[in-house]
Amino acid sequence: METTEVRKLPKKTIISIIIIIVLGMGVFFLLKDLKEQKLTEILATIGHNDIKSLEVINKLSVEDSETRYKSSVYKVVFYDNNLKQTCIGFIHRNRDGNYTKDFDCK
Repeated sequence: METTEVRKLPKKTIISIIIIIVLGMGVFFLLKDLKEQKLTEILATIGHNDIKSLEVINKLSVEDSETRYKSSVYKVVFYDNNLKQTCIGFIHRNRDGNYTKDFDCK
């Protein structure tokens, strides 16, 4: 009967792995927070000033087939305090830098 020897990882390696995981999680949450702040400002310019619990569901890169212009579309969910409704929909940035919205509030 053969016995297999199990070698433990060195402490430096374990500490390095933990540091990389913590930094990765920190960067993820920082980018998520910055994206939500950006969209909060965009929603304020569109007409939804008083919102809470904004969540960015998805970011899509889209391309117009005729002009080959690439842009981004954000799918968001938020609660509008003025309307007292939860809204879900899309925010699209036009070629000239203006934002358009397509929301369904219930």
